[in-house]
Order: sequence, then C-alpha cells, then structure tokens
Amino acid sequence: MPKVFDRILIANRGEIACRIMRTAQAMGIDCVAVYSDADAHAAFVDQADAAVHIGPAPAGDSYLKAEAIVAAARRTGAQAIHPGYGFLSENADFAEMCAANGLTFIGPPAEAIRAMGLKGEAKRLMEEAGVPVVPGYHGADHSDASLAAEAERIGFPLLIKAVAGGGGKGMRVVHDAGQFADALAAARREAQSAFGNDVVLLEKYIQVPRHIEIQVFADRYGLAVSLFERDCSLQRRHQKVVEEAPAPGMPQEMREAMGAAAVAAAKAIGYEGAGTVEFIVDVAQGLDGAPFYFMEMNTRLQVEHPVTEMITGEDLVEWQLRVAAGEPLPLVQDDIAMDGYAVEVRLYAEDPARDFVPATGRLDRLAFPDEDGILRVDAGVRQGDRVTLHYDPMLAKIIAWGEDRRTALAHLRHGLRNTEVAGLATNLSFLQRVIDHPAFVAGAIDTGFIARHAADLTPPAAAPAPELLYLAALGVVARRRAQVADLAAASGEPGSPWHRVDGWRLNRPYAETLTFEGADGLRRHLTLVPVAAADAGANRAPEAASERARPGGYRMTVAVDGAEGVEAEAHVRLRGQAGERFEAVVDGLSVHATVQVHDDRVVVIHAGHTAVLARHTLRVDADTDAEAPGTVRAPMPGKVLAVLVADGDPVAKDAPLVVLEAMKMEQTLTAPRAGTVTALTLRPGDQVGDGDVLLTVGE
Repeated sequence: MPKVFDRILIANRGEIACRIMRTAQAMGIDCVAVYSDADAHAAFVDQADAAVHIGPAPAGDSYLKAEAIVAAARRTGAQAIHPGYGFLSENADFAEMCAANGLTFIGPPAEAIRAMGLKGEAKRLMEEAGVPVVPGYHGADHSDASLAAEAERIGFPLLIKAVAGGGGKGMRVVHDAGQFADALAAARREAQSAFGNDVVLLEKYIQVPRHIEIQVFADRYGLAVSLFERDCSLQRRHQKVVEEAPAPGMPQEMREAMGAAAVAAAKAIGYEGAGTVEFIVDVAQGLDGAPFYFMEMNTRLQVEHPVTEMITGEDLVEWQLRVAAGEPLPLVQDDIAMDGYAVEVRLYAEDPARDFVPATGRLDRLAFPDEDGILRVDAGVRQGDRVTLHYDPMLAKIIAWGEDRRTALAHLRHGLRNTEVAGLATNLSFLQRVIDHPAFVAGAIDTGFIARHAADLTPPAAAPAPELLYLAALGVVARRRAQVADLAAASGEPGSPWHRVDGWRLNRPYAETLTFEGADGLRRHLTLVPVAAADAGANRAPEAASERARPGGYRMTVAVDGAEGVEAEAHVRLRGQAGERFEAVVDGLSVHATVQVHDDRVVVIHAGHTAVLARHTLRVDADTDAEAPGTVRAPMPGKVLAVLVADGDPVAKDAPLVVLEAMKMEQTLTAPRAGTVTALTLRPGDQVGDGDVLLTVGE
C-alpha cells in the first residue's frame, strides 16, 4: 500500500488521536503528537512516533494554540495536520494557516468550514440548495429585543442554539415566554465560554424528534457520496450517548432521500473530505414518511464514525488521508454496500445519578474485552490514568456489529458486561440499562428517550447484592492473609500459630464480623465462620453441604444495621485468585469478579457493574454523621461563573443560587429548601472541588 504522506501531525488528544494513529501507522505514515502538561504521560503520546509539548493543561493554552501546533508540525517535518474532532477541527482560520505554512489540512477547504460554521448562514445556504430546514430565525439582528420578538412569532416551545456551537453547548429549550430572557442569557454565556462567540439563533422545537445524520464524503474532483445514515437520537444534555447504523425502522425511500439531500448540501459548498449532515426528523406520526429538516453540517470526522465503518467495511480515516493527498474517492455511490448492523455507546466519566455531572479522578481499574471484528473498543485512556476537568470526560467508545440489530445488541451487551472500570463514577451501568430497556430494544427511540425513561435508567441506589458482599469479605481476608504472610516471612518464627489467618484460636472457635456500607447508605455486617466451626447440620442442599466440606470456606451471614434477623446467608469459599481477579464459589455456584481492597473501601466489579463498599470498624451515631439539610455542595469540580444571592438573602425552594462551569458546560445550583442563605463566601472566578460546601440555606 503506497504512502500518501510520510509524516502527519495530529492536532488532538485522547481517543481520536489514538484512532487516527492506528490507521496512519498501518499505512506506513509516521505520526507526531502534541500534548499539554496534563497529557505528558497519556496513551496517545506513547503511541506516537514523536511528540511535542505545546503548553499548560487548559485547552486555550495548548490544544487551541494554532501557532504552536503549526510550529510543531514544521519543526518535526510533518507534511499534513489531522485535526480530529473538537478543538481546531472546524476552525477555518487554522485551515488557512496550515496552507500558508505549506501544510495539508486533512479536512475540507476553509471556505466550506466557514459556510457551515455559523448555523444561521448554513441554513440560508441549505434553503438555496433546496434542502429542507427547521422553521425559525437565523437573521442578522441578534439583539435580545429582536430575538424576544422573533420568539413570539415562532411560538413556544422553541430552541435557542449557539450559531458557532456543537455538543449541546450554548443550547436551551424554552417552553414559555417567561423563561426566555434567562435562557437566552445562559445560552449566550455558555456559547461565549465554549466558542468565543455568543451569537444565537432560534428554531421551532420539534417535540418528538429523532436525530438522524448522513455520513458524506467528497473529493476535489466533484464526486460526493453518502455512506448511509446513523441514528444518534439517544442523548443527554443534547450530547450523544448511543449511536446506531442503520437507523432502526428507516424505509429505503427515506434513506435515499436523506442521502441525496446530504450530498446536495456537500456539493453546494464545494466540500472535500469527511463530513456529516445532521437532520432532525419529526416522528410524532412515526418514521415512515416523516418530515426531515437540515440541522447542521459537521465539517469533520464524527465521534460516531465507527458504526459507519462497521456496516460498510471502509476505514474513513484512510479515506480522509487519501482524499487530502489528492486521490479520488476510493468508491462511487453504487459500489458502497451496507452489511449488517452496528451500535456504539460512549463510556463517560460521569455520574448519571447526579444529572450526568462529569467525574474526575484516577482510573484504578480499566479493562475492556478483546476486539474480534464483532466487538471494537476505541479508547484514549489506560488503567492508572487520571481524568481531569480540563477535557471531555469520554473514556472510550464500545461498538458491536451483528447481522441484525438484535444480534448487534447481544454482542454489545456481552461487551459491556465484560468491561471493568473503577476509581471514579462512570455511566457503564446506565448504558447497560439503556440497551436492555424494552422500548430501546423495540426501536421506539427519539431524543426524549432518556428523560422519558429516567426512572428506569437512573433508579435509586440499590442494596449491594449478597454475592458482592461475600466477595468483598473474601478480598479483605485475602489481603490480610498476604500482609500476615509477609510479616511472618520477615519474622524469626514464620511457623508460629500466631501468624495463622485461617481462624485458628486457642481453646475457642473463631468468628469475625466485617462491616460495609453500600450506595443505599445502609451498613451491613458480615459474619464469617470457618466451615470447620460451622454447624454442619444446617439445612442446605446436598451439593451445598459438599461445598461446605471443602477446606478454606466460610459460612457467611449478612445482617442490616438496626434490623432484626439475617438478610442473606451462604457458604462461600475462594476457588482461585490471580491478583485482583477472584473466583468464588457461593453455595455451589461459581462467581468471577475483580476485587480491590483499600483501607477505607472495597471495590467489587462484577458483570459490568462496580460496587464501592465503604469499610467501617466503628459504629457512628447517625446524629453525629448527619449533614445540615440545607447544605449546598459542588456536584463537580469547576469554576464559579455567577453568584446569584448574597449572604443573608431569603430564598424560596428551588431558587437559583450559583452557576458553575465544568468542561464548558453550565450548571445552576438551586436552593434545596426555603430559608436564608448563610456561610456564603464564593466569588465569581473561584475554583471549587467536587463535594465542596458552597453555602447553606438555613431555616
């Protein structure tokens, strides 16, 4: 396979940098990485053939410094720059800077980026090209008064969108005129912070929409093709969570019509390279025959491009490299075939139980199932890496292929059950609940799916399963055994019975109680009695009795703090251990899990779910543990954008108090009850940590 470039620089980080390198290096192309202080030891830096440091952790001081990136390319002899997605990928000035410095920008021409970069202008161009657009306002007068008048004309509900936006930033749904001014101000602030441009447009809000996009590709010779659609309707905070190709229930006639509209959009602006034309489809009356409207065009490779690759068998990054080097498209439309079905989920460091706020911390455990052509994992982090507040919290994309949608979902379900993450909150369990939900399995999806099924998808914290408690106890015992063995080996009497950890006691039987607290907030006491000291006459099945006869097992009972009786009971023994991987036998059934034992907690990872069990050695009275009911804590690390109250102010329940920003997204914290604001010392610009006390609303 001939090389199209000898060396390229990748002006991005994380998962997409690794993804681009995988293809480029397989084509014999050297890859240069650029990295910030926060990414000095990142996976993509290690994967690169060369790497250049470009600045501090904040993106504005590193990955958005166009001059530094171009200088790094020239210094390392790169011939082209691949921008990935995000950061400078849709920056027309950057594309022009590359050309001015003799570098190929692996993306569309600057004029095409500009044409689609501002949503209002893009809609005007699409109207001229005959592509249907959502009714709304995208005129030149962006004053608050003019927008308020246009909002009344369009009618509610409507959508405020940043013209330079993407990823849900600078976007607000407004249901009535009374909400408009506050929503407009918030959208402007967020758009200015994320894109340096606070201009917005207005659109009619389609209440039962599906988000369906078309992957297009074009070359400099005037050829443009569609590589079919992707359904990206499952979103939270206007950001995609699950993507599928093809769209469930898509009629062939509609596929062809949307594909033709997307190709027309690309040709209308002289497009080159990979792009995605996004449509919103009004499915109030179902998908068949539903009206669709142009929403925006992303002039870059999309996060969800793997599902298109899985159903077409084409490598879109390779296509990008070849087209950027001046080659024609590898295939014409009639030669592009669709085979099977693919589903992708985005694994995020975030807490679905806390409205999906980003999570930060160290990845104490990160393991994925093996890739086999059916299952694919695109990741940008490794076990031991730290997730910071500086960048998008996506950890990986997990993609599965099948001959049909049911089979693809089965493969994806298997992949998620065999993914292990610990050290910070993630949406892994949430993703499993999504793809298992009967409505999703049936293909009954739209952009309101997650909000509509929130009770099913983000249920209250449940009690830990007894098997997880048993494994936690085995982990504690195994850790102690290893520690005592080390001490015994270092002592003068390694054979002394006082070094034994098998329950031996002089003249008395042994029993031990361990106390754990799960996510439901209840403490559970596990009593472990070695089998030799247990009552062999317990009422158990014959096979369970046989298990009890094996050495090394325990009879374990679980009691809930403050409750009478036993919650669960089983005979448990450790069959095997390899580091943190445990195999236990619970009443004759084999259970596999990863168990991490810390001084203050035990983490048990089983079947794609992570349970964090706090360890307790002393009983603490609930009154001394209780937090004031009006305490307001930071739900995530971030920066204070606005303080909306003063110390001593009376506030109503749910009144807005503080606006925080993390990862370019705003969150307004509200009063947990009516009362008076006290202990407020915050100022705009302050940095706060996850869980920091911000103020109290006293009675």
